[in-house]
Amino acid sequence: MNDIKSETTPQRIEFDSDRGSSRSFWVALALTLLIVAWMGSGILFPSVDNSPTQARGEPLPIAVSIAPSKAKPVTQFFQAEGQALPDRDTSLRAETSGQIADVLVSKGQDVEVDTPIAQFETSEREANLVRARADLDRAQRELENARALQERGVATTDRVTQAEAAFAAALAQFTSAEQALSNTTITAPFSGRIETLDLDIGEFIQSGNSVGRIVDNSPLTIEIQVPQQSLRQLQNGQPARVRFITGEERAGTVSFVGTSASSETRTFLVEIDVPNRDGFIPAGISAEVQIPIGQIDAHFLSPSIVSLSPDGALGVKAVTEENKVKFYPIEVARAQIDGIWVTGLPETANLIVVGQGYVSDGETVRPQITNAADLLDGGISQ
Repeated sequence: MNDIKSETTPQRIEFDSDRGSSRSFWVALALTLLIVAWMGSGILFPSVDNSPTQARGEPLPIAVSIAPSKAKPVTQFFQAEGQALPDRDTSLRAETSGQIADVLVSKGQDVEVDTPIAQFETSEREANLVRARADLDRAQRELENARALQERGVATTDRVTQAEAAFAAALAQFTSAEQALSNTTITAPFSGRIETLDLDIGEFIQSGNSVGRIVDNSPLTIEIQVPQQSLRQLQNGQPARVRFITGEERAGTVSFVGTSASSETRTFLVEIDVPNRDGFIPAGISAEVQIPIGQIDAHFLSPSIVSLSPDGALGVKAVTEENKVKFYPIEVARAQIDGIWVTGLPETANLIVVGQGYVSDGETVRPQITNAADLLDGGISQ
């Protein structure tokens, strides 16, 4: 029995030979201490800083680029579009009826005054002239005889009167025949160029028919229409500059200023004479006319710096001596390809050339001077 009891009693198992069995305990303890120390340091939950916050500084004014500008005298021009017209332009007409015997010039030819253009058949008219001359000679002899007889007391006054009447009738017939023969030649009424010529040899032409056209382009006359408000600025004798659509430029003179307005357009006709002795510039082409009408002081600037006020007025922005923005309404006095001349500014002004789109009238800015030539740079942006 004692042997059986000793066999069933539980025995404690010990591992004295395993040294790493307690290492995990110390590792866990070390990690726990580190976490407690980290949380206690305030890194995870920092303490509230009750110190006063430092105030931010005031924002600086907007920086803009300015360029000094000074007014200069500039010539004002009245400008209008017109058309070049010949000085004289007329039809060539037949003064008699008959058959064309010869055509003496050709279309496009330059002719002088009284140059023969064409010749009618003259045989019949020459015969009429010979007969009329014979009748005139006979009538003259009869008149002389009647006067001689009257002086001797043989012829009466009535006979002399009849002889004088017969002589007058013969003279009239002779003059008519002579004029009819002269009319068989069509001549140039003035110097110019034959623009059209509708004649053929052997063609029968009725009296009064147009057979061609002659044009005198020296000088040319430029016609423009002037509005009512500009009429007082123009007068006879003013110089003008004319640019034709072909590229040629010529100096001209105002030769006529109308005094009666067109009922349809309410404009006045003004004519400018332009010398064209060489006939190089053709009639009928378009032309641009510039007439100087006075001088004013204006500023030259680029259209890129022009802006609009809140109420829609056209103007530019400048910087005053107190570095404040001032808007100046302007009027365009003259436009060129590279810029515009404007009025409405003081004699000198510091114009904003960069940044004008971001500032308003009365606002304080930080101006930075730039080259005045930038005013001519069309690429400057706001």
